[in-house]
Amino acid sequence: MKLLQRASAAVKDKKSIYLAKVGRKKGFRNPDLEAAVIKATSHDESFIDYKNAQRVFDWVRSSPAFLKPLIWALTNRLDKTHNWVVALKSLMLLHGVFSTHIPATRMIGRLPFDLSAFHDRSSGPTKSSGYSVFIQAYFAFLDLHSTFLSYYREEEQQQEDEESQTMMKKSLLRLHRSQELLDLLLQIKPCTDGMEVGLVLEAMDCIVLEIFDVYNEIYDDVTSVVGMLASEATPEAVEALEILQKVAVQGSKVEGSLKVCREMGIENARELPPIRRIREEDLCEVERRIVGNKDVGGVVEEKGETGEEAGMKMEQHKGGDKWKEELRNVFGTTVTENWVVFDDELPVLWI
Repeated sequence: MKLLQRASAAVKDKKSIYLAKVGRKKGFRNPDLEAAVIKATSHDESFIDYKNAQRVFDWVRSSPAFLKPLIWALTNRLDKTHNWVVALKSLMLLHGVFSTHIPATRMIGRLPFDLSAFHDRSSGPTKSSGYSVFIQAYFAFLDLHSTFLSYYREEEQQQEDEESQTMMKKSLLRLHRSQELLDLLLQIKPCTDGMEVGLVLEAMDCIVLEIFDVYNEIYDDVTSVVGMLASEATPEAVEALEILQKVAVQGSKVEGSLKVCREMGIENARELPPIRRIREEDLCEVERRIVGNKDVGGVVEEKGETGEEAGMKMEQHKGGDKWKEELRNVFGTTVTENWVVFDDELPVLWI
């Protein structure tokens, strides 16, 4: 039965490629690009066409004019499919395009297709729900990621306000967005038995690197922001402290996710260095310096210390650059890894 399904899927792909190639090159359509997209997102679960995926990346890098035909081809492909393999390969291809960091990707905004209610019809009932949830979670991340890229473009086009308060608000907003992305990334995982197949593991290889990069960026940004704050309970300082507290929670989740991925045999998870964590004592120290003994976001006051004593200690740290330098020294330095876009290698075949 599976052999017949593969044969039928192969016929569908060949027909789609033929129709793309005989189509007229007009407007936003590009037959050669469409054919490459179809090959890179084929129905074959055991095969990834890296060569055509790389061709797509090369086209997009060469000119932003190729981005619109690419998005149209992916949308046309996804609007017609209920196959988890095609959907996952399409999302991986789009994820790879975002990883090229070309400015044109900031013009996409909300994705023109919707997989929030995707339902797989190509596998049995025991696996279908797992693949469907996986696709929905992956789409949710990419859709929000694309939306945020558009926001950043609009913000950069606005007149720059050099006031430190405005810059601080922008930094805090960006941190909130990054933490929201990380929450969505952590939801992308196999959720039913039998999903440890080659294509899903390949997708998780990409997701693991994205999780690592986004978390490291959040860690660096929040520690930098906290280091710039005055030692007093301003609204920005309290907001930064709340973000820092969430980073501590997210660090635990990221650590757990990477552990599960290593147990699944995901190669990138095994090669990544340990993540940096916000230590509880450092979190308490930041709170004490910003808000003294007040209970903010669930962090308790230090035992045996009166409000007057805490206030005296906080006053001692209100030394401008000295206070900021001490706070920066609480945290370590950064080690980042970049996503590696599909290698231009021979296609991989899983048996």
